[in-house]
Amino acid sequence: MTYTAWIILTAALVGLSCGIVGVFLILRKTAMMADAISHTVLLGIVVAFIITREVSGPAMLIGGILAGLLTAFFVQWLHTLNVQHDASMGIVFTTLFAIGVILIATSVGNAHLDVQHALMGEITFIPFHTITIPIIGEIPEAAGLLLLVLVVVLFFIIAFYKEWKITSFDPALAASLGIPVLFMHYVFMGLVSITTVASFDAVGAIMVVAMLITPAAAAYLWTDKLLIMLVLSGTFGVVSSIVGYYIAAWIDTSISGSMAFATGLVFMVSFFFSPKHGLVSKYIRPSKVA
Repeated sequence: MTYTAWIILTAALVGLSCGIVGVFLILRKTAMMADAISHTVLLGIVVAFIITREVSGPAMLIGGILAGLLTAFFVQWLHTLNVQHDASMGIVFTTLFAIGVILIATSVGNAHLDVQHALMGEITFIPFHTITIPIIGEIPEAAGLLLLVLVVVLFFIIAFYKEWKITSFDPALAASLGIPVLFMHYVFMGLVSITTVASFDAVGAIMVVAMLITPAAAAYLWTDKLLIMLVLSGTFGVVSSIVGYYIAAWIDTSISGSMAFATGLVFMVSFFFSPKHGLVSKYIRPSKVA
């Protein structure tokens, strides 16, 4: 594959994984947990580097996942102490992210970890860091990791589809049916964390947040059926990746920033033209009745 194709494929894997996971963030009304976790994973990555002195590998993934779960735990804990949920997220993610930034400045030294990298990623360098997989051959390390994460996400979504659906729409009913709501919550936060960490190095926090929230919000405008929403959200994530790359190539700017911008374009099209909730359809429908 060409250099361009690997960049687009890597970004498309981010869009697909984040788009699917993001649907449940939207349905659970916890969309801004994506913002919180996408920032606090920096702390997990930095701590993992301090322990292992390696800038890649399983330790980074584990550190990021643990940081994401820690974020979810602290947010839930503060909420049980009658702190508003949005305030809890703001307190936790700014504190943990700030600790990560301080550790980068004071303890990391000359390692390739910096705040700009955390926010924007380095997707242009993805094709140069490769691994060899039997049968498949040599592929970018980030693409291989993201493909593995996509398989994990699909497995958990399919295996526990009924549980995700019930706990997302009616947690009280789920609890009455014997479904461990809190456990499922932390499993889901684990999925959000692993998706975020896998995407973090390639595309940065800004695109991760955009891909987790915006495609799912756009899909929500098109349908009320969960399965179709999942398909649409993943598709919107992939389309945003492709369109964003060519926007960046056209005006010679940040690829990750352009892809995040493309998710906004997809949402605006949905906001105006979706058949059920779009502004245009709402304007036209009364005139037809009249």
